[in-house]
Amino acid sequence: MDIFLVIIGFILLVVGGEFLVRSSVALSLRFNISKMIIGLTVVSFATSTPELLVSLQAALSGFSDISLGNVIGSNIANIGFVLGLTAVISSIDTDKEFLKFNFPVMILLSGLLYLFLYTGSQISRVEGVALLIVIFIFILILIQKALKGQVEGSGGVDATLNYTSIFKIILWLLIGAAGLYFGSEWLVDGAVGLAESFDVSERIISVTMIAIGTSVPELAASVIAALKKEKGISLGNLVGSNIFNIGSVIGFTALIQPISLQSEEVLTNDILWMIGFSFVLLPLVFLPPKHTISRYKGGLIFLTYILFILLTFINK
Repeated sequence: MDIFLVIIGFILLVVGGEFLVRSSVALSLRFNISKMIIGLTVVSFATSTPELLVSLQAALSGFSDISLGNVIGSNIANIGFVLGLTAVISSIDTDKEFLKFNFPVMILLSGLLYLFLYTGSQISRVEGVALLIVIFIFILILIQKALKGQVEGSGGVDATLNYTSIFKIILWLLIGAAGLYFGSEWLVDGAVGLAESFDVSERIISVTMIAIGTSVPELAASVIAALKKEKGISLGNLVGSNIFNIGSVIGFTALIQPISLQSEEVLTNDILWMIGFSFVLLPLVFLPPKHTISRYKGGLIFLTYILFILLTFINK
């Protein structure tokens, strides 16, 4: 029954997230908001909603390990699982924008998350606001760069949604909201049940199983982008997803319900793996072939992620 709840929860989150994105984009287009602004704001926030609902539901239910594990595990999976596997399929090029802007912001937010947990054993409302402020500034700078033509800002925006009727927009919004609400509730309930059944902690289930499940949309988008030779988009999407996971998901969740540190392993193990996977991108970019995550580099990243999964269960 628990595995059934987890599977149904994942499905509802994916479906709910897709309908929320479509309804949000269609509504924004009806208000004549530019596709560039929609791509950088509406789409970015809407695609982080499944992770937000899971983290919020877990925090409100008293399972803070799932709130943190969901985000930390997803960030690890985005680089180790998704980027690694995508690069094995097709090498991924990097650009100067990644090194000068996206990478430093990801490291900054990762460092802030570690600092907040280390100093207070929780993410307080004030600290949640601080993370949201970083995301707000990040978005403003992105919009400024997009206006100058330095970054692409219309990703994920389907222009045909401009002709969507109000009835469809409302219907999609209701479907999306229902899918996200029930999906997050059942996923958290199922994850807690699985942890009890296999005699492991909620932290382990969230940092592995839930994290992989919530990274599937990023995997699909990255593989498709790589196959289309849109290689910069693959890396940009993953780094951007990690930035929004910490800034908006943890930020919003902590603003509503402070997130307490329940398991020391989150601080002494999981978050260090997350920071390690983030930092490893830098030397890999400069190793031959330069500015490319080649197939062999992708293979190394993916094998390291498998090692992380194995060690997580071995050291339970």
